[in-house]
Amino acid sequence: MFVHKIWNEEELSKMVPGGIPFPMIADGGGNLGRVYGVYDEAAGVNIRGRFIIDPDGVVQAMEVMTPPVGRNFVETIRQIKAFQHVRASKGTEATPAEWQPDEPALKVGPDLVGKVWKVWKPKV
Repeated sequence: MFVHKIWNEEELSKMVPGGIPFPMIADGGGNLGRVYGVYDEAAGVNIRGRFIIDPDGVVQAMEVMTPPVGRNFVETIRQIKAFQHVRASKGTEATPAEWQPDEPALKVGPDLVGKVWKVWKPKV
């Protein structure tokens, strides 16, 4: 918990104005890591994991990385905004790959079947 506090204050706040807008947790005993399947028993530590959990306590996304590979905070924020958008639409909209908050989402329904290509134009 203290390492996260210093990391956010001394490092992340200089990269992301105000620091990251979501909580990081400490799990020294590995209790949560065991539940989420990221605890390395042999090493006695958690492997880096990122979990997006909705207000109902449901894991909507997870990413597990080895320490030498950094995570993408911009992508994490994009995903959180996408989950919030879908939740706010009460499931009537879906966000395609690469969706950004200022872009239209897909209207879910039978009319979309076989026609996603007409609406969604991926940037490749």
